[in-house]
Formats: sequence, C-alpha cells, structure tokens
Amino acid sequence: MDTNQAHHSAAHYFLEGLTELGFDYLFCNFGTDHAPLIEAMAAFKRAGRKMPATIVCPHENTAVHMAAGYAIATGRGQGVMVHVDAGTANAAMALHNLCRARIPVMLMAGKAPFTAHGELLGTRDNYVHFIQEPFDQASVVRPYTKWEYNLPSGVVAKEALRRAHTVMESDPKGPVYLTFPRETLTDIWAEGAIRSYRAERFSVVAARGVDGAAIDALATRLLAAERPLLITAYAGRNAATVAVLDQLARFAGIRVVEHNPLYVNLPHDSPCHGGLMPGKALAEADVGLLVDVDVPWIPSYMPDNPETWWAHIDVDAEKRASPMWSFPGHLRLQGDSHRILSDLLAALETRADDCFKSAAAARVSAYAEEATARREQAAKLRANRGTPGEINPHFLCAALGAALDPSAILLVEAITNQSVVFTQMPRTQPGTLVGVAGGGLGFSGGMALGFKLARPERTVVQLVGDGTFYFSNPQSTLAVGRQYGLPVLTVVLDNSGWGAVKAATLHVYPDGEAKSAGEYGATLTPDMNFAKVAEAAGAHGELVSDPDEVEPAIVRCLDALHAGRSAILHARVTKL
Repeated sequence: MDTNQAHHSAAHYFLEGLTELGFDYLFCNFGTDHAPLIEAMAAFKRAGRKMPATIVCPHENTAVHMAAGYAIATGRGQGVMVHVDAGTANAAMALHNLCRARIPVMLMAGKAPFTAHGELLGTRDNYVHFIQEPFDQASVVRPYTKWEYNLPSGVVAKEALRRAHTVMESDPKGPVYLTFPRETLTDIWAEGAIRSYRAERFSVVAARGVDGAAIDALATRLLAAERPLLITAYAGRNAATVAVLDQLARFAGIRVVEHNPLYVNLPHDSPCHGGLMPGKALAEADVGLLVDVDVPWIPSYMPDNPETWWAHIDVDAEKRASPMWSFPGHLRLQGDSHRILSDLLAALETRADDCFKSAAAARVSAYAEEATARREQAAKLRANRGTPGEINPHFLCAALGAALDPSAILLVEAITNQSVVFTQMPRTQPGTLVGVAGGGLGFSGGMALGFKLARPERTVVQLVGDGTFYFSNPQSTLAVGRQYGLPVLTVVLDNSGWGAVKAATLHVYPDGEAKSAGEYGATLTPDMNFAKVAEAAGAHGELVSDPDEVEPAIVRCLDALHAGRSAILHARVTKL
C-alpha cells in the first residue's frame, strides 16, 4: 500500500461520485447493505464536505416517486437508494411508471455480501444475507430500465456512476439501475487510483430538430389541410413547448386534443383546445399530428379515418419499450418537439397566404364555440351538488378548483374520476399538472412530495380515488411530509371501490353474469375514515359526506396547508 497517498473506502469514492454528478438529493430506504455508505456519509458530514442531502423514506414507492416528482419539477434526475432484492422488488412498480413517463432516476441497490466466513470486511453477518441473493436481481426491474450494471470494483465507481447518469439523462430519458455488493464498497483504494469523469467530457444525447425537408413536407400538408388534428399527451414536459403549440394551433387552425394528458400541453382556455377525446375529429381529420403521445386513441371504440395523413413527432417515436405500437405515421420525426414545432410554425408563417390565414381563423372560431359549449356543459354537471353520502365529484372538484391559485400543482390519479378533475379544474399554466403515464397506481403521493421539495412556494394537491389512496402508501408519504416539512393536500374521491374494474367487466360483458348479480369484485370497505390516517401523522383530516360540508372543509384544509401541515380531505362521492 502506498502510504504517501490518502486511502479511502470505495463507498467514500462512490459518495464523491454522486456529488460530482450534481445530485441534490438521495431518496433512501436503507438496509444492511448500505452500512459502508452510511459510514462514508457520517465522515463527510463530520468533515463538512459537500454531498447530496438524504431524504429517508419508510417505503420504496415513496422514495422512487419522490425522486421522480423532483426530477419533473427541476429537469434534473436524482438518486434513490434501496436495499438488495427486496427493496428492488418494492421499487419495481415505481420503475414501471418512470419508464413509461421517461423520467430520469438512478435506482441503486446493494447486493447480498458474497463472502460468508469473514474473508473480507462486510462479509455476511446476518440471516437475511443468506436469503437475499437471487440468481438475477436486476431482472426484477430490467423491463423498465435503460441500463443496468453491477459494480465490480470500487476503482471504477465514478466511471460507472457517470455512465449511468449519461444514459438516464439522454433522450428519451428514463431510469437506470446500479447494484453493488457490500464487500466492494468496503474495499480500500488510494486516491491516486480513482479517476473523476467530468460532465463536460461525457455529455448526454439531447433530442434535436429535424432537417428542413421534413419540416417543409409537413408544412405543405398543413397548408392544404381542411380538418387538421393534433393529439398530444406529454409535449408539456418542456414548459416552453406549451406556448409554441398554442401559437402553432392558433395560426394554422389546428384542433388540439390532450388524450390522457401527463402535463399541461396547451392552456385549457385556448380556443384550439379540443378536449380530452379525439372522437368525431379523429374520424374526420384529413391531416393529423401525433406529438409526444403514447396512446393517441383507443382503436377498439374510436375509429380513425384510413385516409388521414399522419405525422408523428416524438422524443420517443420508435416506442422501443412497447412490443406492439400500431398507430399510423406516414412521417415519423424523432426529436425535440419544441424545436420541431417552432421550425414548423416558422415555415408556415413564411409560406401562408391570406386564403390559408382566413380558413385557419374560421376554424379557430368554430373551435372556440365548441369550447364554450363544453364549459357550459361542465357548469351543468357541477350544478348538481349531489346528496348526503354521495357528493357529486363534479361539484367537489369545481369547488376545489375555485379555491386554488392557478399556480397550484395537481397530481391527478383519480382514475375513473380523472376526466371529472380535468373538466372542473382546468389548468392554464405550464407545469401545474401531472397525470397517469404508467399502470402502477400509487405514484401521486410520492411525486407530490418531490414537487413540494422542489417548489416549496407552490400549493401541491394530490387527487386520488379510495383505491389509489391505498396504493399510495399514505403512512409513508405523510411521515416524510412531516419529517421534512413538506405539506401536501390529498383529496380522496371515495366511490367505495375500483370503478375501473367494474367498467372493464361491463365493457367486455355488457349483459353478463356479473351485471346480473351486481358482483364485480370491485367493492372496498365503505366505512373507512382516512381523516384519522392524517391525524395519526400530525396532519389535518376532514371526512365529508354532505355537499354542504365541502366548501368549509376545503377552506380548513388549505388553512392547515398554509400553516405548514399536510391535510387529507376524504370525500364520499357518487358510488360505483
């Protein structure tokens, strides 16, 4: 050993590497595999050295989704620590969601020690070390990661971390997975043996624009279009795209539909906003644009026009994570939608004549009339307040929307009441909405905390059904909110079960045995009081079942929020 150099554990260099990546936070659910890292963190703290702050989360679902919320809010991926195969398994559903939403998060997990007789520091010294070593730990999350690696030696710790970070931040972004045995982290290395890998030398791959010929071809189609349609879900992942899309739609007279929106893609008060379902417009469109969207429509009951000419503009036009993707695209352009739509708008402005501008303006006027009709219909829906025991969710969401500032951030996971939330709580500012990307329920609680951590000045609201509330690990999210001073309002639209399960059964068997018996396997216990869950964590809780109670309860919840306490508003709404 070279005694002229300082020597440190691999965990020390690993922590240095995480710091060099620029991580603000590590969202952690520690286990026995993390002892070397915990020791290194204590040494860094004693020495006053910079390192990512740790947020300790009682459940992995909270940790991963919290990192995701922070990444969406800031544009910077973060790190998550979980323990061996068990923690990886608990994190797998969250990784599914992050994969589908293309959110960069580095999931790091220990592996069971590989020595059993004291040969190396960190050897097996616990029962679980013998039972937490599967044959292929990474297989638990492999379908949902862009990259995976097991750290073979501390000497390459920083190199592995830089590689993981480069992959996760390259477009299309997504989660990565890195594992490390305990003995690898305890190994000692001289400072001179460890290299650093600076970001400027190992840059990420960023989505860019496309060639001018493709832009001109698309512009030519739009200049001749009479019934143009644009469908999007996540163009608003870049807040700057929202204004560009609005300008393009207004100039070219394009109807914009947000099908299963993940973000605010177009201000909901734009005259070109065509609602949430393509419906009739899909069947009539002559030119269509799919822009940053995974499922533009449901083919089994939304027939499209086989004569429509389609362009597909997407940061992930290839859809490599989907074994089958059967939506049309005569022209597929993988790249940055902000850049591509900006170039398209510029081309149209250069080439458009007065006839085109007049026709486009007429279409925009027609869209505005349709939007007015939708708003009138929304007003009729919320006018019915409901009855005691079954509050109309339209009324409740409208009351909540009226009480919130336009800058409030909504995490919407209400599933069968999703469209109710979007109808009664329209968002006009970019970055004020996050919807459902994956199929793993329970993302919104952790993501809400991540947003609050990144945007402490904003009001953050989680909207869920009673089924999703269970999936959200509410005890864990409430505990984190209390420990780190991150107050969030959770609104539970309790319809006493899984509406999606009942609806799916009726779609497949509209006159079947389940309907005759009224048995759908979807009913959850009707007499829960989620307000008590809030109170157990020192948060404010409200249980409302009468429409007259709704508005005062909302005021009390927001007062608690502004005083620094989380709140749960448990509302019994129209039953299944």
